[in-house]
Amino acid sequence: MTNSAILDEFPKLRVLVAGDVCLDRWCRYDPALADPSRETGIPRIGVVATVVTPGAAGTIANNLIALGAGEVAVLGMVGTDGFGYELRGALAVRGISHELMVDVPGVPTFTYTKLINAQTEHEDLPRVDFVYTHPLPQAAERELIARLERAAPAYDLILLSDQPETSQGGVVTPAMRDCLARLALARPDKLIWVDSRLRAEHFRHAVVKPNQQEAEAASLRALGRVDYAELRRCMQARCLIVTHGGKGALVVDESGEQWVPAKAVANPVDICGAGDSFSAGAAMTLAVTGDALQATGFGNLVAGITIMKKGTGTASPEEVRAVTYP
Repeated sequence: MTNSAILDEFPKLRVLVAGDVCLDRWCRYDPALADPSRETGIPRIGVVATVVTPGAAGTIANNLIALGAGEVAVLGMVGTDGFGYELRGALAVRGISHELMVDVPGVPTFTYTKLINAQTEHEDLPRVDFVYTHPLPQAAERELIARLERAAPAYDLILLSDQPETSQGGVVTPAMRDCLARLALARPDKLIWVDSRLRAEHFRHAVVKPNQQEAEAASLRALGRVDYAELRRCMQARCLIVTHGGKGALVVDESGEQWVPAKAVANPVDICGAGDSFSAGAAMTLAVTGDALQATGFGNLVAGITIMKKGTGTASPEEVRAVTYP
């Protein structure tokens, strides 16, 4: 299929993004306002403007909407705090359904606060993250799994975002991984796409997309060596897609390993969120075509567009159609 024909199919898709739905807060600060506190003498960071966007699983959802998906919903955990209010608002204004989100009192909304210098427009101070380092409350876990099981039949594609880089993880617990494996076995016609930073080797019967560093680490943990073909067999994965940044991606399936190059981008503006934009484009293409190589090429194309934008950019159908190859 041509890229235009693929894009024409996206509005027919209903997509569920499950996992760690985060809030990105882009805070512009003015260095000239760094007056010392009268109480402590420590210079303040004078934030003069803030923009909020959905992050992590929310970034995938943003990209799905931008590419023209017919319906996009998110399933995850949100705190009953101000950041949770901001997150729900950021999802709603983009047309992303948040009705499946579970409110969990006493748990902070997973939030990234990024400090952008208003004079240089660069992020030059440490990011402030609001994270939860305890096990997910059992009642919240049960409710998340129940909502996933009830909602799954209504969607053509499920994308799973396992974001936290902590030993406890976040929303995607072992019980949720088991639920996803059951869903995959019960409905082999349903595409389940997984993006996990620290736990890729624990998923079963899905398409798994780590980057090169994540894939090597997962293989070492599971096998004691880097062997993508064996890792895929251990995970009983339909396909393993290992992204290599601007170079392209390696597709590993029953037929072996095949390399899909990406169009060279000389001076990327911001690679933040490139993996999420790849997942959005590639997963929908795989749902439409069933062709992992074509899906990977489409994902490369989408990521190549988004890295030319500041922040966690998205790609529109018009931008995808405008891409030409030498």
